Amino acid sequence: MDLENQKRVKDFVDQYGAENLVVLLGGAEAEAAGLAAETVMAGDPTFAGPLANVELGLLAFHVVEEEMKELFDPDVYDEEIGMMEMVLDVDEIAEEMSDIRNEFCKFL
Repeated sequence: MDLENQKRVKDFVDQYGAENLVVLLGGAEAEAAGLAAETVMAGDPTFAGPLANVELGLLAFHVVEEEMKELFDPDVYDEEIGMMEMVLDVDEIAEEMSDIRNEFCKFL
């Protein structure tokens, strides 16, 4: 997660409270999505950005996880994400996200 997005997340937490936010990710690889999720939960692992040593514990999901997919209108989901979903390793992404949430999320 780039430094600008880290700042945005931190500002939203300051404005709305961590318990009122959910981060929705869309990275194409499980490792990248997991790193972004870990950043908003446990802090920036590179210690370079605004979230370095900041444990927000935010709830984060990837857009292809069933919990999120069920929230969208099926036609809109298919139109916007369906093609991407066909080329992604959805199971690997879901497993990575679940592991990160179970380890670092404070708002399950």
